[in-house]
Amino acid sequence: MNRLEHKKAKRTRRKAHIRKRVAGTGERPRLTVYRSSHYIYIQAIDDAQGRTLAAASNREKALAAVKSTVAGGAQLGEVIGQRLKEKNIAKVVFDRNGYAYHGVVKAVAEGARKAGVSF
Repeated sequence: MNRLEHKKAKRTRRKAHIRKRVAGTGERPRLTVYRSSHYIYIQAIDDAQGRTLAAASNREKALAAVKSTVAGGAQLGEVIGQRLKEKNIAKVVFDRNGYAYHGVVKAVAEGARKAGVSF
């Protein structure tokens, strides 16, 4: 197994370990973060019904200027926080999706908190 395959396998194991313990409901959805090399995707998911309640990504035309950096993650966190507030959702469960709580992932969480969402 080369270095990248090993890194991906480790993240998959971490992700499975986290998902055993973290589940979202309608009142308190799971806020999950996925980051690729170019984009950041954030979703609020109700696992009981299997539905996405709110989403934000820098692939959207309105957010295309947002970069996939720490500052961009904070901006996207604020956007998802505002969208959750519009749907009267104040509390979420944060799912870091196997990533370290550092950098962009941490910035997304802090941005959502700044918008008024509590974890």
